[in-house]
Amino acid sequence: MRLLAKQHDLFIGTAADPGYLQNDSAASQLLAREFNMLVPEVAMKWEIIHPEPERYDFSRGDALVTFARQHGMAVRGHVLVWDLQMPAWVTNGQFTRQEWMQILCTHIKSVVSHYRGQIYAWDVVNEAVNQDGTLRNTFWMNKLGPEHIAMAFQWAREADPNAKLFYNDNGGEGLNPKSQGIYALVQGLQQTGVPIDGVGMQMHTSLGGAPPAIELSANMQRLAELGLEIHITEMDVRLQYSTSDNETKLAQQADIYQQVLSVCLSVHNCKAFLTWGLTDRYSWIPGFTGKPDAPLLYDKDGVPKPAYFAIVKLLANQ
Repeated sequence: MRLLAKQHDLFIGTAADPGYLQNDSAASQLLAREFNMLVPEVAMKWEIIHPEPERYDFSRGDALVTFARQHGMAVRGHVLVWDLQMPAWVTNGQFTRQEWMQILCTHIKSVVSHYRGQIYAWDVVNEAVNQDGTLRNTFWMNKLGPEHIAMAFQWAREADPNAKLFYNDNGGEGLNPKSQGIYALVQGLQQTGVPIDGVGMQMHTSLGGAPPAIELSANMQRLAELGLEIHITEMDVRLQYSTSDNETKLAQQADIYQQVLSVCLSVHNCKAFLTWGLTDRYSWIPGFTGKPDAPLLYDKDGVPKPAYFAIVKLLANQ
């Protein structure tokens, strides 16, 4: 895939964890062979990378960045501001507003500075918008108010002027109140001089749940017209809600993957297409829903599924 993607000036990537890079040689070989971008699934989240007030642990993130460099891959940094997977010293902390501001600033600048020059793009703020388009009452919204979003982008830019800075969210890929809220948020940031370079569309979806291509295209086009880069950042397609036979489900899954990539290729500022997990063995979804699933391009043994071949066919013929 990565050779075909290069012909389209496209990053094709997936979420990765250093654990299987060390313990699953087949998986690490698959990652290096097929993808030209990786994103740390958890290795750069706050609870891992900054577990105590005065202690950072960059070891897992460093392992991924080193792997990417060795194999000519770009890296998306994930994630600087989110209200989940934070350590207890933050979630249970009792601080003044000024102290909270300093805590967030120090975290962002320390992490981004550590990887300065090694990260193509950062998900600076993740999932800050409600389904109705309003801002969510997140942990950082509660501590610092809506201005924490602009602050985060500014601090990230100061720490690495050359990394692209993204807002990332799920459920706002088509045309709906949430995507309108995301559009208003990023346009407003631009208009007030906040450094933002792109929007990540997570694209966690299911059979029957994917946004219509015409809506996805229209949404991407309006973001592109703002001069923003667009990435599909976390795509997977759940099968567990369908009652069809397995062959039918896999064919429908392939159609969804192909359709989303086709829209991306048609919009000049859509520059990356990533799945959230390398193979079905490493998907987060069974653990999250409590039910088996097969949402990715490769099965549990790393064997390509119809979705993989649909993507390869599209890249080869587009």
